[in-house]
Amino acid sequence: MAGEGAVTAILAAAGRGVRLGSRKQLLEFNGKPLAAWSLETFAACPLVTDIVVVCEADEHEAFVVLSRDRGCGKVRAVVSGGARRQDSVYAGLRAAPAETSIAIVHDGARPFVTREQIEAVLAAAREGGAAILAVPEKETVKQAGEGGAVARTLPREALWHAQTPQAFEFGILMRAYAAAEQGGFVGTDCSMLVEAAGETAVRIVEGSYDNLKITTPEDLVIAEHLAQARRNPT
Repeated sequence: MAGEGAVTAILAAAGRGVRLGSRKQLLEFNGKPLAAWSLETFAACPLVTDIVVVCEADEHEAFVVLSRDRGCGKVRAVVSGGARRQDSVYAGLRAAPAETSIAIVHDGARPFVTREQIEAVLAAAREGGAAILAVPEKETVKQAGEGGAVARTLPREALWHAQTPQAFEFGILMRAYAAAEQGGFVGTDCSMLVEAAGETAVRIVEGSYDNLKITTPEDLVIAEHLAQARRNPT
């Protein structure tokens, strides 16, 4: 659907990391700040032309330095986020270069994203207008009803866990965010807003269970093991 043009990555690195008990995105993780892992991966991807980093207002200077040191000259802006992730991503989108054709949004707390995943999501978004990385559900999922009783069992084969990156034709994503803001609609990820807008279907690109989001201390333990396994493959 979308032709050639600038590809702007929005790195969503705002958030206090309350469950980790620290400033999550700047947390030292295997020798560098957590957000640096994905920033370096996007900066090294030749398909990504520009990067906008979204961070907490009082961490702005730290992220300016991080972007200079780790962004390969691709970081065009470091902007402050809002009260919700949705507000933060919208701030990043508004700071994207005018020539942006595709926006690809990624959580700064997902350190193990790969270049191959970025390129696959971008290819799907160029073809269909909207695409997300996701992995199939592995467990049996129950929907709870009143009083905590099981209302029904959801069909596992139809369920996927959405991840990032998520890529969209820039105009589609901006119109979805504008509509959500006007209508007071709140979504937990970009694709939910695009789904609500109904302009195009969102395609699923199968990702990896390794592409975890570090939110809790338990996630951090798992991530440490993954990082070690990548350093010392068997």
